[in-house]
Parts: sequence; C-alpha cells; structure tokens
Amino acid sequence: MSESLRDQLLKSGLAKQLKPEAKPVPKAPPPKHHHQAKHGRPQQPHPQQPRPPKKDDVDLARAYAMRAKAERDEHERAQREAERIAREKKERKAKLTALLNGKPLNHAEADVPRHFPHGNKIRRVYCTKGQLEKLNKGELAVVQLAGRYLLVDRDTALQAQAIQAESLVLLCDPNAPADDDVPADLVW
Repeated sequence: MSESLRDQLLKSGLAKQLKPEAKPVPKAPPPKHHHQAKHGRPQQPHPQQPRPPKKDDVDLARAYAMRAKAERDEHERAQREAERIAREKKERKAKLTALLNGKPLNHAEADVPRHFPHGNKIRRVYCTKGQLEKLNKGELAVVQLAGRYLLVDRDTALQAQAIQAESLVLLCDPNAPADDDVPADLVW
C-alpha cells in the first residue's frame, strides 16, 4: 500500500517527528444560573449603558432619513402629476365628445373609401361622392373620437383641434402644393 507523504518524509529523514502537544485541561463549567453569585443569592444583572451615538452614526442616519424623505416626495410629486395629466385628458375627451355630439356627417350608405395616413398606418373613412369632393377641398375633415373616424365640417374640426390637437386626423388644404404626383381625389 502507498504510504502518506508524511510517512515517506519521516523515513527519508527530511522531516522530524513532532511531539504531540498537551491538551489543555478544561476549566469547570460556569454555574447554570449566571445571575447567581458564589453564595447562592441572585445577583442583579448589570444594565448596559447605552453608548452615546457617534457623530458619524448621526450624520449617516440623518442622510438616510433625508434620502428616504426626498424619494417619498418625488414619488408623491410624480403620482400627482400623472393624476393631473389623466384628469386633463379625461376633461378634454369629455369636451370633445360634447362638441362632436350630433355633428358627424358619416352616412350608413357611404361606399367610397378615402384613405389617409394616421399614426404609422394607412386608414380609411367611407363617404359619399359629394362628401369626398368636399373632403378633398377642405370643406370637410376627419376627426378621431374613441377609435372611430368621423366626418365633420371644417369649423367643427378646428374646434376639435383646439380642444385636443391629436383628434384632427385629416383636413386638406386645397391651396397647398401636393407632396407627390398623386391627386387627392384618387379612389384606390
């Protein structure tokens, strides 16, 4: 069998045999009731004096408290701002709904699509041939309310834009130069 490295070093004389150290004698265990003195009377525990806080501890605690207060204040401010924005948006939507109540000119029998860009997509609204001509001349406009595209007259569209700018989707200016060679009245 193989010998341990220690045994091999001892046989070759490269290492010396260490004498085993004497183990310390264990002391008698302390009394079970550490509050009792040698004479068997209970001894009052010594109250620990609270150590006075160090200046660094006070500064650090104050810094943490100030930081926590600043974070709470910032969170509350952001929450109030979000609530204010939501309230204003709701008020604008209510005003826009009241303005457009009964004013849409959309016809159920309209079958001519008028395409227009909105967002990053091409959208369409159906209108009659007469409405298509007025829409391309700028006498009518398209306003979005609650996900629907509504045909309205120019004045109503401008009022809707004043309430909520993004609600006005299409208002043609007949005097504006065309961006491309495609006529506005092209049906596709």
